Amino acid sequence: MFQRILLALDAGDTGDVATSFTVALARQCDAAVHVVHVNEYLLGGRGITSESPAEAADLVAGALRDMHAAGVRATGVTYRTTLFDVPAAICDLAEQVHADVIVMGSRRRRRPSFLRRSLRDRISRTTSLPVVTAPAPLRVDQRACTLPKTADPDISVRS
Repeated sequence: MFQRILLALDAGDTGDVATSFTVALARQCDAAVHVVHVNEYLLGGRGITSESPAEAADLVAGALRDMHAAGVRATGVTYRTTLFDVPAAICDLAEQVHADVIVMGSRRRRRPSFLRRSLRDRISRTTSLPVVTAPAPLRVDQRACTLPKTADPDISVRS
C-alpha cells in the first residue's frame, strides 16, 4: 500500500502517539519512514524558535530510536521556518522524499484551535498526497478513576 511515509512530528504526547501509529503502519506495509519536525520561529521572537535546535534534534532522534527498535527503516530531519510556512515545508519535503502519505498527530481540545486545524487543512489543500491523522492521545480524568471511600474499611464480599 505505502512504500514511503512522511511523519510530521509534533512535540509532546501527540508526537509519541503519532510515532507509535506510524511504526504500526510502516510495519504493516513494510514501508520506510522519513521523520520531520518543523521548529517554528516565534512571532516577534527575533529568530527564537519554539524549541532549541538541540531539543528539536532530540525529538526526531527519539522517534528514530523507537522506529529502529521496532525494525522500521527510518531517517529524519528538522526544519526551522515561520508558522505560516509550516505546511509548505512539510509538503515540499514529502515531494523530495517521494512520500506516498503524510502522517500527522492530533490533539484533543476542549476549545477550538484554529491554527492547528488550519495547519492540517492547509497541508491537505497543498498536497495531492493522503494526509492521515494519528489518533489523539487519550486523556483520562484522574478523578473518575478513584474509588469512593467507604465508611467501613473492613467490608468483605460474600459469594
